[in-house]
Amino acid sequence: MVTSSKAPAGAAGRRASGPSSAFTRLRRLPKRGAYDPATLYAILDAATHCHVAHVVDGRPVATPTLHWRRGERLYWHGSAASRMLKTNAAGGAVCVTATLIDGFVLARSGFNHSINYRSAMCFGTPSEITEPAAKIEALQHFLEHWFPGRWATLRPPTRKELAATRVLSMPLTEASAKIREGGPHDPPADVSWPTWAGVMPLTTRVGVPVAAEDYHGTLPPPRLVGLY
Repeated sequence: MVTSSKAPAGAAGRRASGPSSAFTRLRRLPKRGAYDPATLYAILDAATHCHVAHVVDGRPVATPTLHWRRGERLYWHGSAASRMLKTNAAGGAVCVTATLIDGFVLARSGFNHSINYRSAMCFGTPSEITEPAAKIEALQHFLEHWFPGRWATLRPPTRKELAATRVLSMPLTEASAKIREGGPHDPPADVSWPTWAGVMPLTTRVGVPVAAEDYHGTLPPPRLVGLY
């Protein structure tokens, strides 16, 4: 079993940078905030999925989906028949969030329990990629992010498959990150309370690959990279 873990960057190691807008400025626990691209991109690149929130017919909807980043833009894709993607392609504003859970933080009171996490919140208006070559290039980058070299081994996508797939993209010009790390924050009066306190770390692991029942080849499974 393979496991990969990326330790969260300390606050001192984050490049000093302010929010891109008043809307993205953290108001609660602002010391946990980060606005520099390096921190934001690291979180988005390590997260396996995100949630795209928008308003559909006057009601809020948050849809889980897979995402990827290329340069200063964020991408996601799905079925051309998807209500979410139709709404996104129409030019409505969205909020995209991604979160990595690094551990449960156990304190000496229920109130002070917490989690260690790295999260990103991105705001913007997506645009659809419609040119076939550009769409293929974006999808290739998505697959290569997790499985380097795999795209070259696959059957090329057909016109029908491309027509059935929407790819959305938006700039990462209005975004912020928030990070919690370290142990519990118990008040001095609680430190002597006779119960265990500390952090239970969490990581995402890759299990043993299971080949398809109809696979009769001899090639090894591809290498999955980038997990936190």
